[in-house]
Amino acid sequence: MGELLGQPVFFATDTVGSEAQGAVKALARGGVVVLENLRFNAGETSKDAAEREAFAAKLAEFGDFFISDGFGVVHRKQASVYELAKALPSACGLLIEKELEVLTRLTSTPDRPYAVVLGGSKVSDKLGVIDHLLPTVNKLLVGGGMVFTFLAAQGHKVGASLLEVDQIDTCKEYLKRAAELGVEVILPTDIVVASKFGADAEVAVTAADAIESSPFGATGLGLDIGPESAARFAAEIASAKTVFWNGPMGVFEIDKFANGTRAVAKALTQVDGLSVVGGGDSAAAVRILGFEDNQFGHISTGGGASLEFLEGKTLPGLDILG
Repeated sequence: MGELLGQPVFFATDTVGSEAQGAVKALARGGVVVLENLRFNAGETSKDAAEREAFAAKLAEFGDFFISDGFGVVHRKQASVYELAKALPSACGLLIEKELEVLTRLTSTPDRPYAVVLGGSKVSDKLGVIDHLLPTVNKLLVGGGMVFTFLAAQGHKVGASLLEVDQIDTCKEYLKRAAELGVEVILPTDIVVASKFGADAEVAVTAADAIESSPFGATGLGLDIGPESAARFAAEIASAKTVFWNGPMGVFEIDKFANGTRAVAKALTQVDGLSVVGGGDSAAAVRILGFEDNQFGHISTGGGASLEFLEGKTLPGLDILG
């Protein structure tokens, strides 16, 4: 930070203790002090509002105004996110302003065609997003571990792949609702199936509606979308004008299961319009796979926060500002 600002930056090894207090008092005009990680103080994340308020009151002694710019935590009621904004005149910073500008476009004024790509482990983690975005999107592409619940909803056996049995009926309803809304739901047509979870697993590519016909039978694990599906997803993404992506297509940390995620990421870099990577595992994936941030229209700094915003939820750390 000091190199970027071209000036000394003092790091206090506590949060509101004597060292932090002394550093703030000694600040010259334009000076910068960085406090120790606030979560090291129990008051930051306490479930007791009074404890959070007490910690926020101590933080408030350090300044006259509070500028909140940690978008990744605005969905949480934490002392430095929520209570501090009540204790001081507050506003959002430039990062949060940018996040809101981009995410608002996704929900209100997207250029079309508009495609949403969802992956990750569980359908249950994406229920609110699917509910809120279905009436808005043109195409919904589903991969990752969550796709097996959709495949089961279509009556297909999925071997030992991740399956949320209690969400099968929900997926059936989503497929029905999408058809009624004229939204095209695109599921993988082939799957990379493994003998076990691990880098040394044997793998085979099989049709998505015949996963148990792989050499591993009912014990096979689907760990990535197949090459045919990756090519289809990439083509759909590259032809869209607005794309939001959240959740990897497979276990990208293991190279043999990273091709689907890599194909999706590469396609997003080719979008002639707005491409948004929805934070969390997706943001981690593009960096691990060697992509640069500036290849995408926007990489959100908030996984959970961006999803909750797109779900239409009130984010406490935003709602309290100003």
